[in-house]
Amino acid sequence: MPTIDVINQDKKKIGTLELRDDIFAVKVNVPLVHQVIKAQLAGRRQGTAKTKTKSEVRGGGRKPFRQKGTGNARQGSTRSPLHPGGGQTFGPIPRSYEQATPKEMVRGALRSALSDRFKASRMLVVDEFKLDSIKTKPFNELIKKRFELEEALIVDDINRNLELSCRNIPKIKVLRTEGLNVYDIIRYPWLVFTKRAVEAIQARLAPKGSKGEE
Repeated sequence: MPTIDVINQDKKKIGTLELRDDIFAVKVNVPLVHQVIKAQLAGRRQGTAKTKTKSEVRGGGRKPFRQKGTGNARQGSTRSPLHPGGGQTFGPIPRSYEQATPKEMVRGALRSALSDRFKASRMLVVDEFKLDSIKTKPFNELIKKRFELEEALIVDDINRNLELSCRNIPKIKVLRTEGLNVYDIIRYPWLVFTKRAVEAIQARLAPKGSKGEE
């Protein structure tokens, strides 16, 4: 079983934590990670783009000129897609871009992403983030000067002071354990967990039939 050092807010080692090898030491499945990220980003699209067709554009009720005898191609409306101000041919209409992704595929992609960060030594485990108040400046100094992290994803359980202290710091994001996702893990170069967050995620991502599964 792989292990990782547990540090405190002063960046001093206070212990170690065992990690599940079927979550943090699996073979990274790059195509799976790509597929899940693609589906995740597709689900964020609003899908509200809309253009008007010939029947929806205002005007054009009268035939612009007679059918025969003018030498021009026959036309039935000035709102034809062939005319300026006419409707759009095969334009976008409101639609859903969501892609159905099986839950086990998402779990597998999460294991791959977590394993990648652990193998690259881009993962830290902090005992806890104990903040007495909601203050952005002290936390900014803690994460950027003491921990020396410019871009990082921080994962914790419910910690209101941490979430509010961090929300105005560029390139630092805080997620609760239930909101952990593949895109944010890959997007940020560093991954910072609290000890309780690691325990919750290991229980959530334990493969079916294994010890420690929820």
